[in-house]
Amino acid sequence: MQSYRGLTWDHPRGYNALAAAAAQLDPGRDGLEIAWDKQPLEGFESHPIEDLCSRYDLVVLDHPHVGEAVAAQCLMPLEEVFDGGFIRELEKATIGPCLASYRFAGRHWALPLDAATQVMAVRTDLLDGDLPATWEDVRALSKSCGKVVLSLAGPHAILCYLSIVTALGEAPAERDPDVLVSRATGEAAFELMRELATGSPPSVGAKNPIGILSHMAENEDVILCPLIYGYVNYAAPERGHPIRFANAPRISPESRPGSTLGGTGIGISGRCAVSSELKKHLQWLLGDHAQREFIPSHEGQPSSHSAWQDEEVNRRWDNFYRDTAATLEAAYVRPRHAGYIAFQTKTSAYLREALSRGEKSARAVDAIQALYEESRPVKGGER
Repeated sequence: MQSYRGLTWDHPRGYNALAAAAAQLDPGRDGLEIAWDKQPLEGFESHPIEDLCSRYDLVVLDHPHVGEAVAAQCLMPLEEVFDGGFIRELEKATIGPCLASYRFAGRHWALPLDAATQVMAVRTDLLDGDLPATWEDVRALSKSCGKVVLSLAGPHAILCYLSIVTALGEAPAERDPDVLVSRATGEAAFELMRELATGSPPSVGAKNPIGILSHMAENEDVILCPLIYGYVNYAAPERGHPIRFANAPRISPESRPGSTLGGTGIGISGRCAVSSELKKHLQWLLGDHAQREFIPSHEGQPSSHSAWQDEEVNRRWDNFYRDTAATLEAAYVRPRHAGYIAFQTKTSAYLREALSRGEKSARAVDAIQALYEESRPVKGGER
């Protein structure tokens, strides 16, 4: 019998389904037991992946960590654990870029357990008028009511910036990996953020997405957050008012919704002795039954197309999945080079300061570019 220890993040969406699946295992029958520990969301977003892999067999991670993991040689590529047929099936089954985001240096480094991206969160019971669809609609609502908030705590300031840049038609660092954002597009994104941040209610300024959504469900001073990582739990909460989730804002009705991919994957650490029983369990978690029934019924967010379009899943969660699927399909995948996480942390802190002191947009764009260049170990190297 094999025993494994895993680490995930401390929220029902990150923990409940994994813990419930592990609780179903019978060591005598299945030859397997898994114990899942939890870390706070902030640790999940920034804790060094090499340290986590030195202590755990299975690590739930975000895709920007894969560059560091590859540099530290602390994760096993999926291609060394599963056969090519299973990975090809995952490619067909997984929604949007959730599996592709874990592909780096020619191989995949995590199983796409959970799918999420920034979407729009709205208290429709407090909204006077139509649901905003464009950034101009968001701007107008902010001016009219003063109850529109940006999610800026932790890494989310730079993630909002990247998403607005994407909505403006320029996916960051994709045209030229050495240039994060062109001057004109970066200035437009920063100016929009500054306008919205200036008019945001102060009550949620220091809160992470979970804190903002909890506040929105129980208070009336925030009507809308235009970019926040979707949490299905708040579409039908046990406490407070339901929150409606919709596609992220666009520049025009026909353009791409600007959103930066989140979600989680299960990485297998280099210290893990992978048994056939563990492989079978992980494959079950990614299978159709678990994705459409088990994971949604335990407050998780599945990663398969079939679950996001499932009638019963959408009925239970007030169409959370169907109403945001277009944004997830078009989500921007962040750079994944080994210095990216430090860039994300430093740049978010800089952006919060720059927004609060009314920094000139040109100077802000230059500072962000300088931090980006500092993070890249080899100019022009692989992202």
